Amino acid sequence: MRQSATNRFCVIACSTLLLLLTILSPAARGQEETVCIQCHGPQPGKGGAPVKAWRGSIHADNGISCHSCHGGDPNDAANAMSPARGFVGTPQEAGIPAFCGRCHAGIMEDYLKSAHGRALGKGGPTCVTCHGAHEVKKANLELINEKSCSRCHPYDRAAGIKEAMRQTEGLITDIERKIERFKGEGVDTERHEKSLFSLRNRYHRLFHEVDTAKVKRESSHIQQELNTINQTLENLDERNRRRKIAGAMVVGGLLVAALIAHLLKRTYDD
Repeated sequence: MRQSATNRFCVIACSTLLLLLTILSPAARGQEETVCIQCHGPQPGKGGAPVKAWRGSIHADNGISCHSCHGGDPNDAANAMSPARGFVGTPQEAGIPAFCGRCHAGIMEDYLKSAHGRALGKGGPTCVTCHGAHEVKKANLELINEKSCSRCHPYDRAAGIKEAMRQTEGLITDIERKIERFKGEGVDTERHEKSLFSLRNRYHRLFHEVDTAKVKRESSHIQQELNTINQTLENLDERNRRRKIAGAMVVGGLLVAALIAHLLKRTYDD
């Protein structure tokens, strides 16, 4: 009876300790520790809207919180919005590209060179026009759509750009899957991963280009290089398949030889 009570106590104590560790772990707390989120999160309406939008963003997925963009002290409520702690608040429209460009320098450069960037301050779109201010969306082909693009101009040109990029994205996705499969099989894919990383970056830079001819030309070059990687992986796949077949044949041959030897032995024994 005493042993049973002791066991129950141990189970309860261990369960309680595990629950506390789960609640107090950094993964469970996530970014709820920042005073910005603690203050704005529960607020109704306009006060809490940025936090609600941010939770579904690519920024939240990658651990980028309020202070990462707006500055300030995320751990001290009294200094959360202190300029002395780097708080910069919300930029004016013309300052949005530079604001986002502190992290996305290459993308800002591409944007400023484009027709969109040249229209900055003259009614042209900024980063938040397409990506959102707090519910920041990852660059993908879904951002190029008639509803968004036709707010400023006819959709025809954007549709042509999107179609030119669709094939490239399909190739990138296919190669990513193959590389992951090879890695799972213990194959060294570092060289292919580096090449794909470089080509993916070149592809992403096309998202801010609005010159249809240039997008089609660059997409074609990228696709040629992607096809080279893809062919290399196909050849590797074929070699692995042949090795497996050869290995199976060797094993099969050994089994047949063993069976024949066994039958011969039985014949002689008889």
